[in-house]
Amino acid sequence: MEFHGSKVAVFIGNRLLVSLRDDFKDIPFPACWDFAGGGCEKGETPEDCAVRELKEEFGLELTRNQLVGKTAYQTNAPAGTAYFFVAHLPEGSESNVVFGDEGQRWALMAITDYLARDDAIPHLQTRLRLYLERL
Repeated sequence: MEFHGSKVAVFIGNRLLVSLRDDFKDIPFPACWDFAGGGCEKGETPEDCAVRELKEEFGLELTRNQLVGKTAYQTNAPAGTAYFFVAHLPEGSESNVVFGDEGQRWALMAITDYLARDDAIPHLQTRLRLYLERL
């Protein structure tokens, strides 16, 4: 299976940077809380994809070296391999957020709140839990 996309959970201080997805019936997980990420472009590595998507969606710039916790997982739609990353930014970095044109709004959310939400993307909650367990 081919690599098709990346997601990155960004911690700003001890909170997570999340966005509320659009509420369109034709997209996966409408009106759910999500991390930055999406599909890869031709020639991109998983790291390049995560960095680009974060820039497009939140206006934040990371270097590839700031990405940790790289985990590959299989997806069904589309079939292939996706990657999950984590990045840690200092408190106050939210002042640099420039929200893109996807999603309804963004927020900083406590980790426990994100993990407990019924309207968060379940497989991303799982990826985050696994990352936290490894710390």
